[in-house]
Amino acid sequence: MSVDALDTRILRLLLEQPRTSVREYARILGVARGTLQARLDRMEREGVITGTGPSLSPAALGHPVLAFVHVEVTQGHLDDVGDALAAVPEIVEAFSITGAGDLLARVVGRDNAHLEDVIQKLISLPGVVRTRTEVALRERVPYRLLPLVESVGRADRD
Repeated sequence: MSVDALDTRILRLLLEQPRTSVREYARILGVARGTLQARLDRMEREGVITGTGPSLSPAALGHPVLAFVHVEVTQGHLDDVGDALAAVPEIVEAFSITGAGDLLARVVGRDNAHLEDVIQKLISLPGVVRTRTEVALRERVPYRLLPLVESVGRADRD
């Protein structure tokens, strides 16, 4: 999908002011509400906009420890292990990867001891051969998409 300058401005507003109404977005951008809604609908349909829920902080929910766990899986069991990971509440996301390991999971814990308990749970899952854990010390670049959106928008104008 091509993102033009208006789409970029819309996405910027969604990221910077997520609790604003469609009517207010249209007023700020100087476009008709119907135009704005049509753009939002198209970007949702095409998968550019994938959600509208709030961003939550695991740390504020009592889970300040963050680790990335590489999981090596027995051949042929990737789907089974992926399903088992989805049943562990402390795993906030997981990806199939290339390189060392088969899956990479973002895991949160209340403290290091709790993190160890979660990792022990992962190790005991059928199909898991081994894990390797890296504990995050400090977030240096928070999850963000605005610089990418602006880059895509600039590329469209070039």
